[in-house]
Amino acid sequence: MVKIKICGLKRIEDIEIVNKYLPDYIGFVFADSKRKINFKQAQRLKQNLNDRIKAVGVFVNEKIENIADLINNKTIDIIQLHGDEDISYIKELKEIINKDVKIIKAVRVKTVKDVIIKDSHLFDYLLLDSYEEGIYGGSGKEFDHGLIPITNKKIFIAGGINENNVINIINKVKPYSVDISSGVEINGFKDEQKIKTIIDIIRKEEV
Repeated sequence: MVKIKICGLKRIEDIEIVNKYLPDYIGFVFADSKRKINFKQAQRLKQNLNDRIKAVGVFVNEKIENIADLINNKTIDIIQLHGDEDISYIKELKEIINKDVKIIKAVRVKTVKDVIIKDSHLFDYLLLDSYEEGIYGGSGKEFDHGLIPITNKKIFIAGGINENNVINIINKVKPYSVDISSGVEINGFKDEQKIKTIIDIIRKEEV
Protein backbone atom coordinates (compact mmCIF):
# COMPACT_ATOMS: atom_id res chain seq x y z
CA MET A 1 0.00 0.00 0.00
CA VAL A 2 1.34 3.41 -0.94
CA LYS A 3 2.37 5.52 2.04
CA ILE A 4 1.00 9.01 2.71
CA LYS A 5 2.95 12.05 3.91
CA ILE A 6 1.21 15.30 4.83
CA CYS A 7 3.86 18.01 4.86
CA GLY A 8 4.05 21.50 6.32
CA LEU A 9 2.20 21.16 9.62
CA LYS A 10 2.36 24.31 11.74
CA ARG A 11 -0.44 24.26 14.32
CA ILE A 12 -1.81 22.07 17.08
CA GLU A 13 -5.00 21.97 15.01
CA ASP A 14 -3.01 20.33 12.20
CA ILE A 15 -1.74 17.68 14.59
CA GLU A 16 -5.26 16.99 15.83
CA ILE A 17 -6.41 16.47 12.25
CA VAL A 18 -3.68 14.01 11.28
CA ASN A 19 -4.12 12.12 14.55
CA LYS A 20 -7.68 11.38 13.40
CA TYR A 21 -6.80 10.16 9.90
CA LEU A 22 -3.33 8.67 10.50
CA PRO A 23 -1.14 9.33 7.49
CA ASP A 24 2.13 7.41 7.66
CA TYR A 25 4.29 10.54 7.82
CA ILE A 26 3.97 14.24 8.52
CA GLY A 27 6.52 16.93 7.74
CA PHE A 28 7.86 19.82 9.80
CA VAL A 29 9.49 22.44 7.55
CA PHE A 30 12.54 24.15 9.05
CA ALA A 31 13.64 25.87 5.83
CA ASP A 32 12.58 29.34 4.69
CA SER A 33 9.01 28.89 3.58
CA LYS A 34 5.49 30.04 4.38
CA ARG A 35 5.24 26.73 6.27
CA LYS A 36 8.42 27.21 8.31
CA ILE A 37 8.34 26.54 12.04
CA ASN A 38 11.09 26.79 14.63
CA PHE A 39 12.57 23.97 16.68
CA LYS A 40 10.55 24.75 19.81
CA GLN A 41 7.28 24.80 17.87
CA ALA A 42 8.15 21.46 16.31
CA GLN A 43 8.95 19.93 19.68
CA ARG A 44 5.56 20.98 21.04
CA LEU A 45 3.76 19.64 17.98
CA LYS A 46 5.63 16.32 18.11
CA GLN A 47 4.69 15.85 21.77
CA ASN A 48 1.05 15.84 20.67
CA LEU A 49 1.52 13.64 17.59
CA ASN A 50 0.17 10.09 17.55
CA ASP A 51 3.08 7.66 17.94
CA ARG A 52 1.96 5.75 14.84
CA ILE A 53 2.85 8.74 12.64
CA LYS A 54 6.50 9.39 11.82
CA ALA A 55 7.68 13.03 11.90
CA VAL A 56 9.96 14.09 9.05
CA GLY A 57 12.16 17.15 9.45
CA VAL A 58 12.55 19.08 6.19
CA PHE A 59 15.85 20.95 5.92
CA VAL A 60 17.64 23.11 3.37
CA ASN A 61 21.39 23.36 3.94
CA GLU A 62 20.89 23.20 7.71
CA LYS A 63 23.75 22.96 10.20
CA ILE A 64 24.38 19.27 10.79
CA GLU A 65 24.49 19.76 14.57
CA ASN A 66 20.96 21.17 14.55
CA ILE A 67 19.60 18.14 12.70
CA ALA A 68 21.35 15.79 15.13
CA ASP A 69 19.87 17.67 18.09
CA LEU A 70 16.35 17.31 16.69
CA ILE A 71 16.88 13.59 16.20
CA ASN A 72 18.38 13.13 19.66
CA ASN A 73 15.56 14.95 21.46
CA LYS A 74 13.00 12.98 19.40
CA THR A 75 11.45 16.03 17.75
CA ILE A 76 11.85 14.27 14.40
CA ASP A 77 12.15 10.63 13.38
CA ILE A 78 13.31 10.96 9.78
CA ILE A 79 15.53 13.49 7.99
CA GLN A 80 14.61 15.08 4.64
CA LEU A 81 17.39 17.01 2.91
CA HIS A 82 15.80 19.38 0.43
CA GLY A 83 18.72 21.67 -0.43
CA ASP A 84 22.18 21.42 -1.94
CA GLU A 85 23.48 18.84 0.50
CA ASP A 86 26.23 16.84 -1.20
CA ILE A 87 27.71 13.43 -0.53
CA SER A 88 30.26 14.74 1.97
CA TYR A 89 27.47 16.47 3.91
CA ILE A 90 25.43 13.26 4.07
CA LYS A 91 28.48 11.24 5.15
CA GLU A 92 29.21 13.71 7.95
CA LEU A 93 25.58 13.68 9.05
CA LYS A 94 25.46 9.89 9.13
CA GLU A 95 28.54 9.81 11.34
CA ILE A 96 26.79 11.65 14.18
CA ILE A 97 23.24 10.25 14.04
CA ASN A 98 21.93 6.83 14.94
CA LYS A 99 22.51 4.46 12.03
CA ASP A 100 18.83 3.46 12.09
CA VAL A 101 17.61 6.98 11.29
CA LYS A 102 16.32 7.15 7.71
CA ILE A 103 17.33 9.91 5.30
CA ILE A 104 15.24 11.21 2.40
CA LYS A 105 17.15 13.11 -0.30
CA ALA A 106 14.97 15.49 -2.27
CA VAL A 107 15.62 16.38 -5.90
CA ARG A 108 13.92 19.11 -7.90
CA VAL A 109 13.33 17.52 -11.29
CA LYS A 110 14.10 19.53 -14.40
CA THR A 111 15.74 16.86 -16.57
CA VAL A 112 16.28 13.10 -16.41
CA LYS A 113 19.87 13.71 -15.27
CA ASP A 114 18.63 15.32 -12.05
CA VAL A 115 17.33 11.98 -10.83
CA ILE A 116 20.53 10.03 -11.44
CA ILE A 117 22.51 10.47 -8.23
CA LYS A 118 25.87 8.92 -7.47
CA ASP A 119 26.39 7.27 -4.08
CA SER A 120 22.65 6.99 -3.57
CA HIS A 121 23.33 4.13 -1.14
CA LEU A 122 24.05 6.85 1.44
CA PHE A 123 20.37 7.73 1.77
CA ASP A 124 17.25 5.61 2.10
CA TYR A 125 14.61 7.34 0.00
CA LEU A 126 14.50 9.67 -2.99
CA LEU A 127 11.93 12.48 -2.99
CA LEU A 128 11.11 13.97 -6.38
CA ASP A 129 9.62 17.46 -6.48
CA SER A 130 8.95 20.16 -9.04
CA TYR A 131 11.73 22.48 -10.16
CA GLU A 132 11.05 26.18 -9.87
CA GLU A 133 13.76 28.79 -10.16
CA GLY A 134 14.76 30.35 -6.85
CA ILE A 135 12.88 28.06 -4.49
CA TYR A 136 13.72 24.69 -2.99
CA GLY A 137 10.23 23.20 -2.89
CA GLY A 138 6.61 23.70 -1.98
CA SER A 139 5.68 25.26 -5.31
CA GLY A 140 2.41 23.33 -5.50
CA LYS A 141 3.11 22.53 -9.17
CA GLU A 142 3.19 19.14 -10.82
CA PHE A 143 6.23 18.14 -12.89
CA ASP A 144 6.65 15.86 -15.91
CA HIS A 145 6.65 12.36 -14.43
CA GLY A 146 7.93 11.03 -17.73
CA LEU A 147 11.35 12.34 -16.65
CA ILE A 148 11.58 9.75 -13.86
CA PRO A 149 13.94 6.93 -14.88
CA ILE A 150 13.74 3.39 -13.58
CA THR A 151 15.37 3.29 -10.15
CA ASN A 152 15.58 0.80 -7.31
CA LYS A 153 15.21 3.60 -4.77
CA LYS A 154 11.95 3.96 -2.88
CA ILE A 155 10.42 7.21 -4.13
CA PHE A 156 8.40 9.90 -2.39
CA ILE A 157 6.58 11.87 -5.09
CA ALA A 158 5.70 15.53 -4.45
CA GLY A 159 4.61 18.53 -6.46
CA GLY A 160 1.03 19.66 -6.91
CA ILE A 161 -0.63 16.48 -5.66
CA ASN A 162 -4.31 16.81 -4.81
CA GLU A 163 -7.49 14.76 -4.63
CA ASN A 164 -8.08 15.13 -8.38
CA ASN A 165 -4.75 13.80 -9.64
CA VAL A 166 -3.40 11.59 -6.84
CA ILE A 167 -4.63 8.26 -8.21
CA ASN A 168 -3.35 8.98 -11.72
CA ILE A 169 0.05 9.87 -10.24
CA ILE A 170 0.15 6.74 -8.09
CA ASN A 171 -0.77 4.53 -11.05
CA LYS A 172 1.82 6.17 -13.30
CA VAL A 173 4.77 6.55 -10.92
CA LYS A 174 4.05 3.70 -8.47
CA PRO A 175 5.81 5.58 -5.65
CA TYR A 176 6.62 4.34 -2.19
CA SER A 177 4.82 7.41 -0.83
CA VAL A 178 2.95 10.50 -1.95
CA ASP A 179 3.93 13.80 -0.34
CA ILE A 180 1.08 16.29 -0.10
CA SER A 181 1.09 19.87 1.15
CA SER A 182 -0.74 22.62 -0.75
CA GLY A 183 -3.22 20.06 -2.08
CA VAL A 184 -4.76 19.76 1.39
CA GLU A 185 -4.80 23.47 2.23
CA ILE A 186 -7.31 26.31 2.04
CA ASN A 187 -5.88 29.83 2.25
CA GLY A 188 -2.53 28.46 3.40
CA PHE A 189 -3.88 26.32 6.24
CA LYS A 190 -4.32 22.57 6.43
CA ASP A 191 -7.98 21.66 5.92
CA GLU A 192 -9.49 18.66 7.69
CA GLN A 193 -11.96 17.77 4.94
CA LYS A 194 -9.27 17.86 2.26
CA ILE A 195 -6.96 15.68 4.33
CA LYS A 196 -9.75 13.19 5.04
CA THR A 197 -10.80 13.12 1.40
CA ILE A 198 -7.37 12.48 -0.09
CA ILE A 199 -6.48 9.83 2.48
CA ASP A 200 -9.82 8.08 1.85
CA ILE A 201 -9.25 8.19 -1.92
CA ILE A 202 -5.78 6.67 -1.64
CA ARG A 203 -6.67 3.95 0.83
CA LYS A 204 -9.88 2.93 -0.93
CA GLU A 205 -7.96 2.61 -4.21
CA GLU A 206 -5.40 0.38 -2.52
CA VAL A 207 -7.95 -2.04 -1.03
